[in-house]
Amino acid sequence: MSFPRCLKNRVKNPEKIGCSLDCIPLPRFIESGVSYLKRGRQVKQRKYNAPLIQRRKDVNSTNQNMNQDARISLERRGGDTLTIVISGSWKLEHELPSADETLKEADSGKPLKRIAFDTSGMSDWDSGLLTFLIRIKDHFAQKKIELQTEGLPEGARRLLHLASAVPERKGARKTFKQESFLAVIGRETISFFQSLGEMLEFIGETTAALAKLLVGKATLNRSDLLDLMQRCGSDALPIVSLISLLVGLIIAFVGAVQLRMFGAQLYVADLVAIGMVRVMSAVMTGIIMAGRTGAAFAAELGTMQVNEEIDALETLGISPMEYLVLPRILALIVMMPLLCLYADLMALLGGLIVGVGMLGLGMTQYLNETRVSLTLSNLLIGLFHCTVFGAIVAIAGCLRGMQCGRSASAVGGATTSAVVTGIVGIIVATAVITVVCEVVGI
Repeated sequence: MSFPRCLKNRVKNPEKIGCSLDCIPLPRFIESGVSYLKRGRQVKQRKYNAPLIQRRKDVNSTNQNMNQDARISLERRGGDTLTIVISGSWKLEHELPSADETLKEADSGKPLKRIAFDTSGMSDWDSGLLTFLIRIKDHFAQKKIELQTEGLPEGARRLLHLASAVPERKGARKTFKQESFLAVIGRETISFFQSLGEMLEFIGETTAALAKLLVGKATLNRSDLLDLMQRCGSDALPIVSLISLLVGLIIAFVGAVQLRMFGAQLYVADLVAIGMVRVMSAVMTGIIMAGRTGAAFAAELGTMQVNEEIDALETLGISPMEYLVLPRILALIVMMPLLCLYADLMALLGGLIVGVGMLGLGMTQYLNETRVSLTLSNLLIGLFHCTVFGAIVAIAGCLRGMQCGRSASAVGGATTSAVVTGIVGIIVATAVITVVCEVVGI
């Protein structure tokens, strides 16, 4: 095998830098080869040893986790002494043994006089250990068994002593006692009559404030009254339009199903006109305002109670009944009949849609039948219904708002109670007015 002349020269003269063939110097050529071989050997070694290193890490982490698990064992050292051996890591980030299971196992043996602890195998602890120790101490204190804490860490002993230094105050913890059926009935009856008395008192104060208004002595803010009338009136038109139109459609459709069997579908106009104008429009408008405006009144006044704004008015010598309650009642009483008239028109429009679109009646024929069936007495009875409903909803909302407590939850309770009281009052008033009209003959 022949070598190039330049390589022979380099072997003889290692310090020679180059030759005519522009080869690299011999020392650098040898160093490059050696470093290449070393790099290849290291890559192969890392390639074959990587899974083994990873497995060793997994085994070490598993053993470390096993050593950190909190464990408990019970040992009877002597006839009447039970030693609770605590080991591992007692931190909340780990799964801790249950105190109930330990107590159950401890109570299953012979009677005990002393409880001791051995924490030589415990690595670290936090409040999880204290919770366990307090549970153990309370249980054995009830049985008058001595608890020896010398085996616990010094910090745990001091915290345990501090936790039990102040005894629990009697009566601080809530106790749930099941009442008998008669006791519940009695309590609810008493509460009902108390609420009835408060309602009558509130109505009396409202009447007195209204009388002062008539003689010009009430502190009534007219700008607030106009703003409330807008909120109770024009702002409620969209929801009143939708509900009244749909109710008119429903009544016309239900009546048409039966009247069509006798060929009397024309009288759908009479059914919608009399039913909606006399009662249903007023009832639906009252229910809408109870859920919309009555709840708003209760929430506003309740929030003012929480913020002590009503107390501030009384301190300034301003009557809350005249300044807050009276404008709301007047605004709703004035606007409810107007909303009722608008609801009547929308309900008649809903009946017209069904009569013309589904029953094949002519528009002129339907309108003439509606005009014949409607009387002034039906319209006035409907307006009277709505006026009474406006007073009921306003009084219910303001009453619950003034009775509100001093917390956020009390505001929610007052709002719910205002809606329920208003709707119940509307139904009761409807029944009473209907019976009176029937007796009178109108």
